[in-house]
Amino acid sequence: MRVFLMLGSAAALAALPVYAQAQSTTTDAAATADDENPVDPRAVEALKRMSTYLLTVPAFRLTATTTQDVVTNENQKVQLDAVANYQVKRPGIMIDLQSDQKARQYFYDGKQFTVYAPLLKYYATVPAPPTNREFLKALYEKTGVQLPLEDLFRWADDDHQDDIANLTAAFNVGTATFDGVVTDHWAFRSADYDWEIWIQQGDQPLPRKFVLIDRSDPTLPAYTARLAWDLNPTLDPAAFTYVPSPDAIAIQISNPEAAQ
Repeated sequence: MRVFLMLGSAAALAALPVYAQAQSTTTDAAATADDENPVDPRAVEALKRMSTYLLTVPAFRLTATTTQDVVTNENQKVQLDAVANYQVKRPGIMIDLQSDQKARQYFYDGKQFTVYAPLLKYYATVPAPPTNREFLKALYEKTGVQLPLEDLFRWADDDHQDDIANLTAAFNVGTATFDGVVTDHWAFRSADYDWEIWIQQGDQPLPRKFVLIDRSDPTLPAYTARLAWDLNPTLDPAAFTYVPSPDAIAIQISNPEAAQ
C-alpha cells in the first residue's frame, strides 16, 4: 500500500501525507472477524464501493484537516497540523495544502499537471492524460508524484489488488457519528500498518475520517485527517490551470514525457 504521499524527484516539493484520526464505539474485534479468514470481504467491498462512488461525483470541494505525528531524535512524538483544500471536477483537480512547515499547490486541468511551492516560488509542470482516473494512475507510475488522499479514489482499480491481497486483517468495528453523519467504521491491517476508515452510510459512501499507524516504528506515529465534503458546487474552470507569476522559478520533474 502506498501510504506515504510524496513527490519523487522534485524533492523540494514533497507532499505531506493526509490521513484521519479515529473516534468510534468500542467493539470486540473477535466478534466481527472470521478465525479462518480475518479479512472480511465486506470491508474490501466497502473500500471499492467508496472509490467507485467518488469517481462518479461530477464535482466537489473537500477540506481535509490533518495531524501528522513526527518523531524527534529522542523518540518523542510531536504533532504537526495542516489543512488541505480540494476542488475536483471531471477533468480537473486543484489542491491547496497549507501547514506551518510548508505550502504546496497542485493543478490538473485535463492537459497538464503542475506542482507549486508558493513560499519557495518553485514550480514543475508535465503533460497529463485527459481524465482524472488516467491522470492519477499515470502521475505516480511515470513521475513518482502521488497526491494527498489519492488512494481513497483508487481502491477499485486493478493496481490496488496487490494491496488488498496483502491485507492480514479487515473487519467492521461498528458505527460512529461525525458532524451529524452516521458512518461505518472499518479497520485494516497489513505488514507494517494499522489503518481505519469511517465511510458515510447510505447512497453517498463518502470517507469522513481516516487514521494510519506505522507499526514498523516503536513509537507508533500516526497520520490523521477529518474530511468535510461539499458535493456538486459551482467551480471556476480557471482554478485548475496554473499560471506562473513573474517571480516563479520552473524546475524539472524527472522523466516528464512519461506523464503523457
